[in-house]
Order: sequence, then C-alpha cells, then structure tokens
Amino acid sequence: MILVVSEKPSVAQQIAKVLGANERKDGYMEGGDYIVSWCLGHLAEYVPPEHYDPKYKNWNFDDLPIIPEQWELSVASDKRDQFNELKSLFNRSDVAFAVNACDAGREGELIFKRVYDLSESRLPVKRLWISSMEDRAIADGFAHLKDASEYAGLSDAAVCRAKADWLVGMNATRAYTSVYSRTLRVGRVQTPTLAMLVERDRQIRDFIKEKYYLVHVKAEGLDLVSPKLTDAGMARDMLSMVDGADAHISLVDTQTKRINPPKLYDLTTLQRVANRYYGYTAKETLDAAQALYEAKLITYPRTDSQFITEDMRGSFADFIKRIQEYSLLKELGVFEVSDDGVNQVINNAKVSDHHAIIITNDFFDCDENDLSEKQLNILHLIWTRMVMAVAAPYIYNETAVHAECAGNAFSQKLKCVVDMGWKNLEGLDHEVKKQSEEDDVKDAPVSVHEGDYFHSVTGALSEHFTTAPKAFTEDTLLQAMERAGNKEFDSETEKKGLGTPATRASIIEKLVHSGYARRKGKQIVSTEEGEEMIEVLPDMLKSASLTANWENQLLDMEHGSMDPDQFMRGIRGLIGSVLNGCELIAEDERQRFRILDSIGTCPKCGSLVFEGRRNFYCVNKECSFTLWKDNYYLTNMNKRVDARMAAEMLKSGRTHCKDLCSSKTGNLFAADIVMDASGEKVQFNLEFPKKYDKSQRKGKRK
Repeated sequence: MILVVSEKPSVAQQIAKVLGANERKDGYMEGGDYIVSWCLGHLAEYVPPEHYDPKYKNWNFDDLPIIPEQWELSVASDKRDQFNELKSLFNRSDVAFAVNACDAGREGELIFKRVYDLSESRLPVKRLWISSMEDRAIADGFAHLKDASEYAGLSDAAVCRAKADWLVGMNATRAYTSVYSRTLRVGRVQTPTLAMLVERDRQIRDFIKEKYYLVHVKAEGLDLVSPKLTDAGMARDMLSMVDGADAHISLVDTQTKRINPPKLYDLTTLQRVANRYYGYTAKETLDAAQALYEAKLITYPRTDSQFITEDMRGSFADFIKRIQEYSLLKELGVFEVSDDGVNQVINNAKVSDHHAIIITNDFFDCDENDLSEKQLNILHLIWTRMVMAVAAPYIYNETAVHAECAGNAFSQKLKCVVDMGWKNLEGLDHEVKKQSEEDDVKDAPVSVHEGDYFHSVTGALSEHFTTAPKAFTEDTLLQAMERAGNKEFDSETEKKGLGTPATRASIIEKLVHSGYARRKGKQIVSTEEGEEMIEVLPDMLKSASLTANWENQLLDMEHGSMDPDQFMRGIRGLIGSVLNGCELIAEDERQRFRILDSIGTCPKCGSLVFEGRRNFYCVNKECSFTLWKDNYYLTNMNKRVDARMAAEMLKSGRTHCKDLCSSKTGNLFAADIVMDASGEKVQFNLEFPKKYDKSQRKGKRK
C-alpha cells in the first residue's frame, strides 16, 4: 500500500478520486493500492516555553534567552484525533512508502514533516509536486513522483524559518515587554513591515505643503511650461516678460516608445490588483484563489513567478484561442496569437517551483453559479490578464519640444499613438494604471518643427502645491514588502523582500489583529500603539533589508547553497544583540509607558498604581498598598473591584455603585463605597445618599 498525505480533506478527496481510493474510512480513504489521508493544515506546532521549564510561565528578563536544545512539537487538542489516525497509518505494516501531497511549497513541506516526525515513522517518502488540481495533472504527478531527498533544502528552509520566527518573536517580545512593563509583540517579519507603515504615516503627518508656480507660454495649440518656481515675485516677473513676446522652438526631439503588456499574475501582483479595484484584502484574494485552485479552475496560486515554461507553449496558446470565443472578447474583435506574443510569457529561468497563475482546462466547463462573487472576480482577472499578456506592445511617438522666450526656457511633451496594441484590450482588465513614462505626456496633434517662431505668445501663470506621500493601501504595502531591501542587494541576487507571496497576507492580518495597524477604507495605517512600539525598538528589529536578507538566505537554503546552522547562528546572534541592547536601556526610558498605563497614584506614597491579574498594586516595592479585586467585604455584596472603581477610589477615596446586593435579603441597593488606606490594610465602609430611602431598593439577586 502507498500512503498519500495531503494538506486538506478537500484536496485528499480529489486525489483519492483520481487514484481510485473511493472507500471512505474514519480520517482517510482507501482503495486499490492507496490510502489517502490529510493533515487539517498545521496539525503540530512548537511547544510554548513553559513546556521546557515551568519558570517560563512568568515573563522574566533574567530567564532570557529561551533557546530550546531539543525542539519539541505538540498537537492541538482539536486535531489530535486526526493526528492519531495519521500516526497509525504511517506505522501500518502493509504501507511501503508515503507520499507528501501537501501544497507544493515551503509551508506544505513543513506541515508534512512535522506530522511525519511526530509519528516516529521510518517509511521512505516521495514527493508529489503539481501546479494544478486537474485530474490529468494529479495523474501525471503520481507518474513522476520524486524522492523526498530532492526537497531536503526546501525542508531545511521551512524548519529554519519556523524556528527563527519562534525565537525572535518569543525572546524579543518577552524582553521588551519585561523592560517596558507593556506588552510589545515583536515579529521577525511583521515588525519591519510595521516600521514601513509607521514611517509613511509620519511622513504624511509631518508633511508641510509648499506652493510653487509654473509660467505657461501658449501658441497655436502648444502649452509650454517653465521649470517650477517657488518665488511668486520671480514667477510674476517672468510672466510679464513672456506675455506678448516671441517664442523660438530650439529643439524638437521625437522618440518611439514601446510599452510591453502586463505580465501574467504571480500571487502578490494578483493581490495588489484585486485590492486596487475590488478593495479585497490580501487574505481575501488568497482565499478566493485557493478555492479556485481546489476547484481545479486555476493553477497553484502561491507562486512568485509571472512566466510559464517552454513545454507549456502549445497548451497556453490553445487556452488563448479558446478564451477569445468569450462574448467580452468578441466585442473587441479576435486577434491572432503570434509566436512573439507567446514568447513574452515564456521564461524557463524565471520559473522555479511554480509558474504564473493561469486557468486550467476545467475553466471552460465551469458553472459560474457555483462560484462566489469574489471567486468570479479573481477568475476574471486571471483569464483577462492571460489575453493581455500575449498582445502586441503599445507604441507611441513622444516628442519633447523645447522653446526659448524672453531669455527663459520652456518645454512640453507631446504624444502620438502609433499602435494601441494591448491597450485595445484594456477594458477587459482593471489594469489601467498609467505607465510612469506617460505621466507628463500630452496627447495633442500639434505640428511643430525646430526653428519655428511664434509671435506675440500668450503668457499664463498657474499655482500648484507639493503633495504629501500617499498612505499605504494593501496594494502599495504588498509592493513595498516585495521590494524591501532591494537597494542593498546586487543585481544578481534573487530578491524576496519581506515575507513570501504565501505569507504576506497573514503578516498584514497579524498587524491588524494585534492592534498595531488598522484599515481605513482602502488605506492601511499604523495605530498609536504601533507607533509607540516602533519608537522604542532598535533598528536591527525594524530593518527591512536585514529581514529581506534572511529571506534570500532561506531561498539559498532551498537551493542547497546555504547551511541551516549558519542561518540559525545569525538568528541567535540577533537575539543576543537584542538582549544586550535591552540591558542598556536607561531607567527613565523604561518608564515611558508606565504613566500612560497606570490607573492612578498610591494614597500612601504617591507612586503609580497598576492593574494586575488579581489586584491593583503600587509600583513602589517598599509600599504596602494593595487593592484586591476580590475582598471579603465587597464579595458579601456580590461586588468585585474593577478598574473604573479602583481609579475613582484612588482619585477621591470613594466610588458609587448602583447594584450592591444585600446578603440578608438579596435586594439590590445603591451606595458609595468609601476606601480607607491609612492603616496597614485597606478598609471599606458604605455611605448612603442623604435622600436614600430603603423603599427605593429594586429587585433581588437572581
């Protein structure tokens, strides 16, 4: 028998169907020579620190660093039944070898490895590596299984990435939380990402707009402008000089420009476009694309490539021809798919694990009623991009016109379209962002020649303001994450930026869920808590280039050219530097959050009072003041001291409560709780409002 383990039950069902394993069992399917089971995503995770030593339950700086000698895994309680079934299958005597059929990427490798290791199995392992869930692709993948040893580098990178995230997150979070007495959650990738958000928001907040002026010279359809002028007097003087004067055309330079069509989609580009035009978050796009993949309608979505391989040439060209039968395309007219067009999307060197996201054969038979609106929109983006990617370039002539008037220089750029090319299809896609080369080009049919003179030109003055940087959207944040650190690497480096296409969506979600970032319409901005954390963290934890360099090292590890031990030494070195830096933080700096977090001042010594799990305590260790949340006096009245009550008592010595309960009668009543902190222990008594009448008591304790 052959044991096949996939990442999800839905994938297992499709694989089982192709292999003929149709007999449903508890936690797996069986039939013929195959047993097909699944992992339910991450079945196992690294254990928390307190598993290694009970002392780690308390976050003490002196206990750091926490670096396990032997890493241990645990299975979530809600997934233990499935793990036990898998463990039993891995150790069945009739199983000859196992097939890792988890998603073909770093995370899929990690999911399988953890379960395999925990099962203590010694089965040989082969790897299923496919980019489509079509029946034909699955069958072909099983016909060409590879030995798991060929993916040892990918496995090492997956393990090292997980360990690095655990070590940096656990140690840095505990270190800075202990030093500042405020929870500061640090992440290897999410912290540099947050730092980019905070820096952009600061640039916007600190931006001071400045006025500038442009002087225009207008004649016979031309609108020539001066360089920017910041002095209003100089601008008005120039205007008076040129208005009514003669202008001389000193240079006319025409160049033909070609703009190639947009490339096929990788995951990050798909997420960016979907956010820009549909407002989808990166996670929403990934979820929709994953559902389409599992429905066999598109190829593997977690890819960083925008190309296909040479062996796909024929099938891809056939897809384009079949797509052109769609009514949307018929309205624009069918175009011939040339070899040059298909060549634009083929590049073997730029396809590593997976090619670009494209449709599958099953796309042509799908029922749109079976898909959600999000899935339909994502599917539309993918197939329309395929058509655009093989279209002809957009070609236009750009003419730079330079003129001299009254001793001043003026210029204008003109454009004349030669061939619309792929832009004829622009209505199919939402990718209508202007190319940067066109931003200042005016489309005007003006005939002008070098040496021309224009007499008595009209002068004009326009006022403008510099604009602040734009807040990040998920679109532009994904782009920034993808490009992070690029300037620090040479041109030959295979850049990965912050995170990978498969993880960037979860990084953004973590920032939002942690309260360090928030969505504001399409924008994503840092919160006050996010800014405060970035302000206190050292550059080494905020460095986008350092984290991007780690991603490159992990990529090298996948390729077998980076030693895992060397990578982990670098991570441990970072943790050592972090802890050394924490020890040097001055006492004044350590107190920066405490006033903000305190609920008041101590009535005994005047120091700050903070809320603990069971009490409100004075920060002065020599002071005896403690206000317990549960105390005998108030418990008898079914009352527990909360933060509001404690703050009021610290401020004025009393707090008013409307729902105290009599232990004798069960009736509810209102009274002031008065605190007396003059003795060794805090004492309480009740004071009733002057007009209080016992007949006003309402209700009974239920």
